Amino acid sequence: MVGIDASLEFKPVKIAILTVSDTRTELTDTSGDILESKIKLSGHEIIYRAIKRDTIDGVRNKISNWINDPLVDVIITTGGTGLTGRDITVEAISPMFDKVIDGFSVIFHQESFKSIGLSTLQSRACAGLAEGTIIFCLPGSNGAVKDGWDKVISAQLDSRHRPCNMIDLMPRFGES
Repeated sequence: MVGIDASLEFKPVKIAILTVSDTRTELTDTSGDILESKIKLSGHEIIYRAIKRDTIDGVRNKISNWINDPLVDVIITTGGTGLTGRDITVEAISPMFDKVIDGFSVIFHQESFKSIGLSTLQSRACAGLAEGTIIFCLPGSNGAVKDGWDKVISAQLDSRHRPCNMIDLMPRFGES
């Protein structure tokens, strides 16, 4: 069976959200609001939510703190994955990955292509594992956040998703 097996128990995870932007504030962070709402509706818990300006050191420090926080299972960023000089999320976070989740980018772009066509080429959405913490880096647009959560991330963060999901693997991420 592929999809949600309703006979299984749902296991919520603890998620931190980081918006990477020079222009968004708590009042104007619509993509962060959408992501927070969708995460809560899915039954997960928001542990932290923050906005960081587009600086490699600032973003890296925030992500590093969350990776080292035992309360955080998953980090999702929004913004800073484009091609402009100020888009630094990938440069800040990808060096921290112990393992890259290559399939995330592939599937995200397939789904994004259905919504925005070839404009998906302008995104460098990525994901990886850093010291056992799952990190997803989404573009900052509302549509990209919706596509990323609804069509990719939510199923992999649902312990009932079959044939497999990331929640079942989490206890093993620290194996050597």
